[in-house]
Amino acid sequence: MKKAICLILLALCTPAAYAQGTTVLTGTVLTYGYGFNTRTQTRNFTLRIKGQTSDADAARYIGILQQRGQDDLLNSISHSDLGTLSIGNNIGQTVNAIRIDRVGDRTRVRAVLQRWLGFGEVRSGYRSVDYPFTYLELMIDPHTGKGEGTYFGAAKIRFKNDQIEVEDFGTFPGKLLNVRVSGRPLG
Repeated sequence: MKKAICLILLALCTPAAYAQGTTVLTGTVLTYGYGFNTRTQTRNFTLRIKGQTSDADAARYIGILQQRGQDDLLNSISHSDLGTLSIGNNIGQTVNAIRIDRVGDRTRVRAVLQRWLGFGEVRSGYRSVDYPFTYLELMIDPHTGKGEGTYFGAAKIRFKNDQIEVEDFGTFPGKLLNVRVSGRPLG
């Protein structure tokens, strides 16, 4: 009987302990259509952060991008699992790189992940396959835990003029609105 009670208590405490080690950002993503699909969409998003890219790994990734391009960068980061991003009712995609820093009085969160490519776009060789990343940049007020940001659903990343450039496949990048932080504090 005591073993059963201990197992039940352990099972109930495990999710709470896991949640304490995870930062969760939720909000709304507003995306603009492009091409023939000019429809604007809003959906909820959840970004779960369980770690961040170290300074050494970030420097290594920048070197790879600078010398060998985005395809080798994608191969290098693809094994990292620093959290998940889910939009709407979709299953969360693994976040491969996360950097958190301060810009003025706000906390900046930048996340990069390999985007899901549709069978049709890969098979037909659409231009969108040249944009293999999803990129998010959020600005959070550390006092209120609220913020906003930018969302690139299909992004190309390159090193140009001694800086990293992120290009969106769409006409305009999406917006991340009504962002709220819960769980472990950022930073």
